[in-house]
Amino acid sequence: MTNPQGLNPAQPTGKRQLRGASPVSSGSVEGKRAADKADKAEGTGDKVGGGPAAFPGEVVSEMRKVIWPTGRQMFNYTLIVFAFLIVLTALVWSVDWVAGWAVEKILVR
Repeated sequence: MTNPQGLNPAQPTGKRQLRGASPVSSGSVEGKRAADKADKAEGTGDKVGGGPAAFPGEVVSEMRKVIWPTGRQMFNYTLIVFAFLIVLTALVWSVDWVAGWAVEKILVR
């Protein structure tokens, strides 16, 4: 599918579309130059954002994009974190205990 002029292939639309995307890889030098040219053509230049007054609205807009975990997912994540903390605590305690025992055996005769 092409655009009305038939010059470039159609690009996907949606939240995750990169601005200034081109057929050239965006990781390459040519892709970065194309993105810079697109920014300058739009008149944005180096400006980012709309100033301090626009910040709260931008925060609300970004928060609406967040996919929040369900209660069940939060419960599972919490259990995973606690299990990891217990394992890590046991590991640190055991290394500390072995180091203390070794120092005691070496220094106390």
